[in-house]
Amino acid sequence: MTTIDAYTGVPELTVSLDGGVLSVTLNRPDSLNSLNAIMLRTLADVLEHAADDASVRVVRLGGAGRGFSSGAGISAEDQSNRRPDTPDEVLLEANRAVRAIVNLPKPVVAAVQGPTAGVGVSLALACDIVLASEKAFFLLAFTKIGLMPDGGASALVAASIGRARAMKMALLAERIPAAEALDFGLVSAVYPADELEAGVAAVIEKLKSGPAVALRKTKQAINAATLTELDAAIGREEEGQRILLGSSDFREGTKAFQEHRSPVFTQD
Repeated sequence: MTTIDAYTGVPELTVSLDGGVLSVTLNRPDSLNSLNAIMLRTLADVLEHAADDASVRVVRLGGAGRGFSSGAGISAEDQSNRRPDTPDEVLLEANRAVRAIVNLPKPVVAAVQGPTAGVGVSLALACDIVLASEKAFFLLAFTKIGLMPDGGASALVAASIGRARAMKMALLAERIPAAEALDFGLVSAVYPADELEAGVAAVIEKLKSGPAVALRKTKQAINAATLTELDAAIGREEEGQRILLGSSDFREGTKAFQEHRSPVFTQD
């Protein structure tokens, strides 16, 4: 794969390399950048290639429009516009993308300007620096449709904010606004909405001009110390999610979401 081929992206995931900055943008703004298998597969492909590309100094991960990502696409439109992804496809590609972010030997900056939900939270928290607009919020909405967090969220969220807050966020599916996310330690900084891009650019410039080897070793050391359970967490999530994806609660949760009503779950 050539450098040009590696960084062309797809319509749903735009990619560009300029001056050492690899910009990757989730590009389905009409659905708040809901994720499908091709987006996640391309993201992983791009980052795995960038790992050995000396021309890449830092990566910027963002979302087009007013949101970062609403998570895996489960709307009626997602399921009807083309061959629907199987849940397993999305799950496996999401896990691969999260690992690619964490394992990339260069810093990754997430620019979070608005809603971030589901596995979108996992993608953001896998990044090394998470910069948010005051309009952003974070939501692990999995239990609302009869599922559990995935994409390594059970490790990534707990590593950032601790067990008690992670449990509350995941079990109760509570929205965490930007200011509270900063207080919790879920994000690195929060900016007024009209200052986010300037803030992101300043951080990226500092990282781009920094000592590449020192930055790489620092990232690897901190991840090794704080994300010791990531691979095991992903394994547990895959096992549990596959059971839940075949459940009547997931079918009911998805149908209720598409019909804009409250689900009626079983008590088993």
